Amino acid sequence: MNGLILSTVGAAQPPDPIGVAGPLLILAVGIAIVIGMIVALRVNAFLALITAALVVSLLAPGEFSDKISRVAAEFGTMAGKIGLVIAFAAIIGRCLIDSGAADRVVRLFVGLLGEKRCAISLMSSGFVLSVPVFFDTVFYLLLPLARSMHRRTGRSYLLLILAMGAGASITHSLVPPTPGPLLIAGTLGIDLGMMMLVGLLCAAPTAVAIYFLVGWLARRIDIPMRPLEGTGPEPEPLPDEQLPALLPSILPIILPVVLISMHTIVSTLAKGADEAAAIRKVEMVTAVLGNANLAMLLSAAIALYVLWSQRRPTREQFARTVESSLMSGGVIILITSAGGAFGAMLQQARVAEAIQQLVAGDSTAALGGVKVLFMAFFIATLLKFAQGSSTVSMIATSGMLAGMIASPQALGYHPAYLAAAIGFGAQCGNWMNDSGFWIFAKMGGLTEIETLKTWTVTVSSMAVIGLLITAAFATVLPLI
Repeated sequence: MNGLILSTVGAAQPPDPIGVAGPLLILAVGIAIVIGMIVALRVNAFLALITAALVVSLLAPGEFSDKISRVAAEFGTMAGKIGLVIAFAAIIGRCLIDSGAADRVVRLFVGLLGEKRCAISLMSSGFVLSVPVFFDTVFYLLLPLARSMHRRTGRSYLLLILAMGAGASITHSLVPPTPGPLLIAGTLGIDLGMMMLVGLLCAAPTAVAIYFLVGWLARRIDIPMRPLEGTGPEPEPLPDEQLPALLPSILPIILPVVLISMHTIVSTLAKGADEAAAIRKVEMVTAVLGNANLAMLLSAAIALYVLWSQRRPTREQFARTVESSLMSGGVIILITSAGGAFGAMLQQARVAEAIQQLVAGDSTAALGGVKVLFMAFFIATLLKFAQGSSTVSMIATSGMLAGMIASPQALGYHPAYLAAAIGFGAQCGNWMNDSGFWIFAKMGGLTEIETLKTWTVTVSSMAVIGLLITAAFATVLPLI
């Protein structure tokens, strides 16, 4: 079922004699390990998450001899789900930047909207580029363009960088193949195409609303563009003739979305159709072409070709580009897979059942409705504020909620809306323990106080607005 994953292990076990207190104590221990190791000891997130997974597994019910091996098994399961997609996404992102394709996409929006609407152009560019490219990479890419636009047009520098960062932040937390939404989809058993569609459905109106908010902030807070520390003269963007054409530039971005969404639409239409129906034969084809691994491989191949044809690197340079991008992607795969194992061990500890009893007693049906969205948002926000990582917040929250609802019908709407609420919650409370906070502050040339007044307010407001929009769509368009 493409709904929430059933907590099969928990369903097969007898009732826990220690009731609610035991699982919640295990949850507290796991979260304390993650937060303590990452925040206090400055340990790498992979080591923190895998350590927490091992400790939680040792404390959870089950055969003692299996308590370590099941962590490794869940780690491998999650790596199998997301490993290839993240690796290909890392290659695509690096090639888009090095070839100039990402710059071409930005100039497309500037050409369509005009320099007077350069803030909308930057927000749209961040919104699109952050689907296959990591947030920090998009920010690094777009910042020189924002500074150049400010010098050329005189538009508010704060407006430009807030719009740019907000646009990238929205899709980064909602639309696969970025790691957070990809992992939520895997944990909750959501079809990737539906995750993309619902993510974009909730993200687009949120972006429109947040644009007016950043405009309001920029009119009330005057922050000049300052020289960046440790940098020389700022280079001007490359001329158009040194950039690739538009179609090959944007194709690696839109191709996975088109192929994966196409299979989602076709498979939905094929439900209930006769085995001999034409739509069933089409579904067999789209099941292959719309597989996320193949779609991302095709996009990576196109992105590599664009890089080669545009820059003509030597074989050694070409190999180094691929290797460096895979190294950055490998770190993300390790962290997200360890997080997946941590979430799975929380399910083994029956944490979801304990939370369910606290929130709604023994009635699973009582967990339906939009209040689940607000609960998911609150948990994700709490974890985000406590330890800083949006990805860790999404991992832990989706792991806790995965087994709480038996079916989308009991929930009252498609579980992709639950994933969107988690994604928005994992963006709320962005402050000094988050790497994105420092990327915005240091690269943008703002002080810590200025960043709290602008970036933290923007991203947290975006999260709350997004939650309300998600709840509205779940009510009027449940998709079940």
